[in-house]
Amino acid sequence: MKKSVTAVLAGLTLSLTLSTAALAEGKVIGVSWSNFQEERWKTDEAAMKEQIEADGNTYISADAQSSASKQLTDVESLIAQGADALIILSQDSSAIGPAVEKAANEGIPVVGYDRLIENPDAFYLTFDNKEVGRMQARAVFEAQPEGNYAFIKGSSADPNADFLFSGQMEVLKEAIDSGKIKNVGEAYTDAWLPANAQKNMEQILTANNNEVDAVVASNDGTAGGAIAALEAQGLAGTVPVSGQDGDHAALNRIALGTQTVSVWKDSRELGKAAAKIAAQLADGAAMDEVEGAEKWSDGPNGVEMTATFLKPIPITADNLDVVIDAGWVSKDVVCQGVEAGKVAACD
Repeated sequence: MKKSVTAVLAGLTLSLTLSTAALAEGKVIGVSWSNFQEERWKTDEAAMKEQIEADGNTYISADAQSSASKQLTDVESLIAQGADALIILSQDSSAIGPAVEKAANEGIPVVGYDRLIENPDAFYLTFDNKEVGRMQARAVFEAQPEGNYAFIKGSSADPNADFLFSGQMEVLKEAIDSGKIKNVGEAYTDAWLPANAQKNMEQILTANNNEVDAVVASNDGTAGGAIAALEAQGLAGTVPVSGQDGDHAALNRIALGTQTVSVWKDSRELGKAAAKIAAQLADGAAMDEVEGAEKWSDGPNGVEMTATFLKPIPITADNLDVVIDAGWVSKDVVCQGVEAGKVAACD
């Protein structure tokens, strides 16, 4: 297993054209975070900051606290503090446009981190989100190949929400068209907040007299909200639910049997990659000089971007040992409250 985990992580690791030693030191990398409400962003930040400082550069950051307007001010502040490159996790992909234009006008490269900023002046770095959606749908469909499906989507202000849903529909379309699966409710989740996901799920359950057989939720936060609504109706553990991000609480839910899958995106590797790419671009490299970069134009407006996509891994009860052996989460956290003999990774 150790060898297989090593291989998995090696596959996730992004190699860049220039080695760390070849990058100019002393750059200031400004990072604008949309929020820290979701567990994973602190993990991303730790890896990113560590890599930036290991390269001899300086990390500065701001937390937009889920406010699109604050994020615009944050980016201006990062520029004023002397940022040589920006990494932006956008709160609202459209609203962030003026900030990217300001950076471009001042010759400051931008890395759109994990969420699409559909602007050719922003390098797009993320995981393959359509494939994440496919993985979510496959896992739920395997557990429940027919019946009433609910779709708890992400924020309407985040293009990732639609990429995920598109991937989910690719997998489920045939079963929906044949009538094996019925879409009995779908809703965007404002700001990806679990509380909003719970309200959406409650409304779908009420509208369908609790007759919901499967839930395709687009991340672990929305999955948690959906599961809370299911639990209130005595349905948690009987209705398969998807998620993504490998949140610790979600991995525990998988072990307990209330969540079916969390598509793991090793955000430590994404954070490191962003740090290296930002440093390379700050050093004057062109976007297409980044190894692994490709031209991509599948965004809502068809804008041609330069992008790099890392590969996700679906985690179910059958392979929880992958995230444990990778040091992503401890066995104690994953297995809290799990009955002996129920899950192999917890034995």
